[in-house]
Amino acid sequence: MPTISMFYGILVALMYEDNDRHHLPHFHVRYQNFKASIAIEDGRILAGSIPPRQLKLVQAWVELHQDDLLANWTLALNGEELFRIAPLQ
Repeated sequence: MPTISMFYGILVALMYEDNDRHHLPHFHVRYQNFKASIAIEDGRILAGSIPPRQLKLVQAWVELHQDDLLANWTLALNGEELFRIAPLQ
């Protein structure tokens, strides 16, 4: 699961060919001992949990980089190399 961005202690990753579990574009975040799957379309939590403050940061980042996330999602589904996305600043 390649890490595509990191900011404020939050790791953002996409899994290759990961369309079976949630059936919609999503990515994975890790923060300390928390893990969650996040929908690309609206930043909602699909599975797992993350503290509210970090979720707000992730959602702000999604809003800024939704097109990049969708492009990486397509690459991941095709098993192609992903590109890094700028962190939230």
